[in-house]
Amino acid sequence: MLIAFNKPYSVLCQFTDRSVPPRRTLAEFDLPKGVYPAGRLDFDSEGLLLLTDDGGLAHRLTDPKHKQPKTYWVQVEGEPTEVQLRALREGVLLNDGPTLPAQAHRLNRPALWPRDPPVRFRKTVPDGWLELTLREGRNRQVRRMTAAVGLPTLRLVRIAIGAHRLHDLRPGHWRDCSA
Repeated sequence: MLIAFNKPYSVLCQFTDRSVPPRRTLAEFDLPKGVYPAGRLDFDSEGLLLLTDDGGLAHRLTDPKHKQPKTYWVQVEGEPTEVQLRALREGVLLNDGPTLPAQAHRLNRPALWPRDPPVRFRKTVPDGWLELTLREGRNRQVRRMTAAVGLPTLRLVRIAIGAHRLHDLRPGHWRDCSA
């Protein structure tokens, strides 16, 4: 079984949380029994999370040697310049080493659901949107890459993993992609 889930902001990619007070988890979304996340999506990120009951499939989706492309829409602080986009396309040096090159281009503000809480708005600081596609999955990589080129991330929404896309799936909803 393969499930596409639109993970809301401020939800953990696990079914339990031992924090006090506990944070929101996948357990509240009535997902099919026996499925587990194939990969992670940060607590403060939104969008496509794949869940499966097939360990081999989970491995193919998440193992870095398979280099499954993951595509994100990223709202950043500042207006992306061609120099910044080129840096992302060539790979960025992070504290844990250089990244692989990313596909990166400007994006018009996408039609997305409102985030709760909303992204902070500042009249004096413009923001812009990027579409980034990565083929590796380091911890908080998109946020670290955009920060490294001077574009701090304000909102991060994963829209695709390989051939699997979010499409019109609303936050907190899921669909079976097994067929």
